[in-house]
Amino acid sequence: MDVSLRTIFPFFATLLLLQTLSSATTCSDCFISSKAAYYPDSDVQGTEIGACGFGSFGATINGGDVSAASELYRNGVGCGACYQVRCTDKYYCTDKGVNVVITDQGSGPQTDFILTRRAFSRMAQTTDAGASLLARGVVDIEYRRVSCSYPNKNITIKIDENSTYPHYLAFVIRYQQGKKDITAVQLCETQNFKCKLLDRSYGAVWTTTSPPSGPLTLRMLFSDDDDETWVIPVNNIPQDWKHGETYDTGVQVN
Repeated sequence: MDVSLRTIFPFFATLLLLQTLSSATTCSDCFISSKAAYYPDSDVQGTEIGACGFGSFGATINGGDVSAASELYRNGVGCGACYQVRCTDKYYCTDKGVNVVITDQGSGPQTDFILTRRAFSRMAQTTDAGASLLARGVVDIEYRRVSCSYPNKNITIKIDENSTYPHYLAFVIRYQQGKKDITAVQLCETQNFKCKLLDRSYGAVWTTTSPPSGPLTLRMLFSDDDDETWVIPVNNIPQDWKHGETYDTGVQVN
């Protein structure tokens, strides 16, 4: 019996170590070290001209706590993603930091984030500490992906002003929720469910020439490293969709 235990124990010890190492390498909640700067020409909120295509919406979403990203932009896939960002100087910074939404692409000296002045200051413990952070310009940070949550808001789509009914349709997805990326979008005819895969024009803007006719159903593929899920909105896009209009999908994603 003792010999058997001595034989089995190293096996379970090795298995436990491998599971621990696997958890460490795939930890989705772990903080990553980096640096952050801020928009030097921003007032408080974000820019209305960004590489995600959000327009004025991108300047005010999340109360103006938004950011441009370099590597995390990921050719537009990162648009709409949310991150917890906290500076690491304990004298000035809070443990909570600030949650920001990616609305633009930008890069600085070894930085992953270029925050708005508002978001940059909100990493600090006090107003005076915030001024000290702004004076530095670039600070050491830790960040991690977090779930986007917009209370009482559904995912919506805003039809681009350049859309021309019925020949060309472009729209941007707003209020992306959850912790997954939107990696594909389809438009389907509601009567025969014939679907067409859309192109990511840039950022969060999806386009198609010769869109399907009639009332349309939207399908969005939410993806992460472990799972892919097609989400189908409750509400349809009306048959006579118009450029400049915003349509509520009726969907919230936890």
